[in-house]
Amino acid sequence: MEKKKTIHRLLNKGVEEILPSKEELEKILLSDKKLRVYQGFDPTAPTLHIGHTVAMRKLEDFRKLGHKVFFLIGDFTAMIGDPSDKMSTRKKLEREEVKKNLKNYKEQASKIIDIDNKDNPVEVVFNHDWLSKLTLEDIIELSSHFTVQQMIKRDMFQKRLEKESPIYLNEFLYPLMQGYDSVYLDVDVEVCGNDQMFNALAGRQLCQEILNKNKFVLSGKLLTTADGSKMGKSEGNMIKLSDKPNDIYGKVMSFPDEAIVQGFELLTNLELEEIEEIEKELKDNNTNPMELKKRLAFEITAQFNSKAEAEKAQKYFENVFQKKEYDTEIDEIEIDEKSINIIDLLYNTQVAQSKSEARRLIDQSAVNVDGEKIKEYDVVLEIKDPITLKVGKKVFKIISG
Repeated sequence: MEKKKTIHRLLNKGVEEILPSKEELEKILLSDKKLRVYQGFDPTAPTLHIGHTVAMRKLEDFRKLGHKVFFLIGDFTAMIGDPSDKMSTRKKLEREEVKKNLKNYKEQASKIIDIDNKDNPVEVVFNHDWLSKLTLEDIIELSSHFTVQQMIKRDMFQKRLEKESPIYLNEFLYPLMQGYDSVYLDVDVEVCGNDQMFNALAGRQLCQEILNKNKFVLSGKLLTTADGSKMGKSEGNMIKLSDKPNDIYGKVMSFPDEAIVQGFELLTNLELEEIEEIEKELKDNNTNPMELKKRLAFEITAQFNSKAEAEKAQKYFENVFQKKEYDTEIDEIEIDEKSINIIDLLYNTQVAQSKSEARRLIDQSAVNVDGEKIKEYDVVLEIKDPITLKVGKKVFKIISG
């Protein structure tokens, strides 16, 4: 029963398309055959974002069903640059920058995928290990499986041609390299976002022609903003998996009401039946969308942190933006330091007019950082990500420049 429930969720929740068909994949999943499944993540930024988790849940479902799952970090493809949905060429990344970006990917992904599960662990692989070893002869052979007409049909290339924007040859090579990942890993299924279908289909073609294998492609729906554009690293509107609880909760609360059901479907572990009930509630004029959005924000914040942290974040939001116990205008203050003593921070930012006043504020229990009360003078804050500083009824966002 649990197996059928997992298969139903895998095939239906947050799914955009399954090729060649959902019915064929379901038939195999109900059998005893074990599949090789992968999804790739290019480390073009130092953090995964919440949009990545849509398809990552699929990897976890495949893992729970006993299949061999690969979490692929595209440390070679990231240096080429994926042209998907891009109206201009991506900035070329150097090897050292890519290595720095991927440093915390496994830890971040572990919030969704049980990577180190003792019974069926997920294998983390890096495509630099095989793509960097391809010879020019190998690349020419791979290129012979595709035509220029195939490549030029891509929507973003057509748009660039219309605008007379450049299209570089390395952008043509990207789908070949990603496609070769499928061949090298000998996979049966590729999981991706629906913006990656062109690249996934390149891999499907290579699997058919080189391995004589009919690779499945399962594409997940994309998390979009109110205007329909994708939320992601390049677009600069993402919720990072490294964001602090208050920021995750607050960003979710900024979703438009129209995104509530989409949020529950794509970003939580709720079953489809529960989401249908939420959709009915939302259509009920007696239901306040704010309460459903708060539930969504709580669910998302808790899964990346803990229920206790989500409760703190919810209380913080309610105090600042609902009960208005202190100023709702949050000033952003940029400092040069990456780490700073709390007394120096209060004084240097002129939140306190003197260091003695800063100590007095701490003595009065008036200073909070990310919801935690500061009790000592010698606390040193690490400003890797923005922190929220509350002093009395004033709230500040502190960032390191």
